[in-house]
Amino acid sequence: MADKPTILCIEDEEEMIELITLILTRHNYNVVGALGGQAGLDGVRKLKPDLVLLDLMMPEIDGWELLQRVRADPKLQQIPVIVVTARASEIDRIFGLQVAGVEGYITKPFGPEELVQSVRRVLQARGSGAKQST
Repeated sequence: MADKPTILCIEDEEEMIELITLILTRHNYNVVGALGGQAGLDGVRKLKPDLVLLDLMMPEIDGWELLQRVRADPKLQQIPVIVVTARASEIDRIFGLQVAGVEGYITKPFGPEELVQSVRRVLQARGSGAKQST
């Protein structure tokens, strides 16, 4: 498992975690799910994953708040984040990519190839994606 990039999927829907895990494990990624914002924040702190897939609309701590906390922590701020959300407005996308500093923005519903390509692009840009298969 050490040669596989670790991706933390933070979602409030267990089915979405299962779907993302199914898609990405087929492409040689290690996927860990976190159900909800607090579990996600705890997971980022504990795992320090190669990439975070982050839903925005969650109870407790929403995605924007979680992202703000991660970016404020010097030990975590360099972890790349791809937002995966049903919020498809252009203002959310612009805010995420330009203001909040996320590396990608995927709107639900998405196709498996869109997810895989986004993950691959971000990890390769960070130098963490050399081990996964095509």
